[in-house]
Amino acid sequence: MWQSCEVSRRRKKGETLEKTFKLENSDMTNALFGAFDENMNIIMRAFDVKILNRDGDIKIIGDEDAAQKALSAVESLAAILGRGETISEQTVRYVISMTDEGNVQELAEMSKDCVCITFTGKPVKPKTLGQKKYVEGIRKNTIAFGVGPAGTGKTYLAVALAVRAFKNKEVQRIILTRPAVEAGEKLGFLPGDLQNKVDPYLRPLYDALFDMLGAESFQRNMEKGHIEVAPLAYMRGRTLDDSFIILDEAQNTTREQMKMFLTRLGFNSKMVITGDITQIDLPDVKRSGLVQAIRVLKNIDDIAICYFTEKDVVRHRLVQDIVRAYEKIETKLGGQSKTRKIFPRTDKT
Repeated sequence: MWQSCEVSRRRKKGETLEKTFKLENSDMTNALFGAFDENMNIIMRAFDVKILNRDGDIKIIGDEDAAQKALSAVESLAAILGRGETISEQTVRYVISMTDEGNVQELAEMSKDCVCITFTGKPVKPKTLGQKKYVEGIRKNTIAFGVGPAGTGKTYLAVALAVRAFKNKEVQRIILTRPAVEAGEKLGFLPGDLQNKVDPYLRPLYDALFDMLGAESFQRNMEKGHIEVAPLAYMRGRTLDDSFIILDEAQNTTREQMKMFLTRLGFNSKMVITGDITQIDLPDVKRSGLVQAIRVLKNIDDIAICYFTEKDVVRHRLVQDIVRAYEKIETKLGGQSKTRKIFPRTDKT
């Protein structure tokens, strides 16, 4: 599909190096470069190299180390295209990040793992190493925690795995829940009965299920009781057997609510708890059930605790920058960022 070669002339250390990368397909070349060559412009700025396209011969010119890294990044992107996947700005930036860290080889392994196929036929795959570890943690353990900033795919991947388990008849029900905690707005001012009031809080869960199942299949399974989307308060007093249970926005659970939820676990069930400990809406931040649960349960077998960073954000590039900026200011001011220092940056899978 492509060939990579280095000019035969030996170069002294510090001199520029030219590497050539050839694509046989012009459509792939266009997809690789992106609109207005934006993908290659990102790589050129990142590694301080020049990238030229001469009728499918892509030449990379720059310092030896930088040119080699740029070549590795281009080869990784070409491999992604070769598997029939598309390239976004986020993909390019993540490949650059992994190239800098020497983790290019892991990118190829990561893309082989298809979690689920959406209703429209789109494969759902881990897009970052953090997501891959998270998916593995859910598969290998009965209870898994996904902790990290917004936009890292914590809820979406959990729902994808739940739908896959349901379709494979590994479980009989999917149960999705969230604490109905107000973030500055009062529930009482929303129109309708209690269900109408809590529906807006559950909308992200509905959206993920619509993607996986389609509206008709989702509604049919809801009516049959195979899928349940409900506020956390509705879980009290129940034993959840043969179920895939997801607790979203868990940072807004109290300690009592978290203990109540975890003890609902029945036979042949799996639980996934997701949340962002930097976005706690409780009046008393220290009483977050998620913060306590991670501390208390970190050494228990069959429980995985997976952490995400801003590198795992798969939304717009600005979301990564926003998360990073808030982390810096919170580190300076103390406050909620102190909770992060409680936990080691290791993943238990």
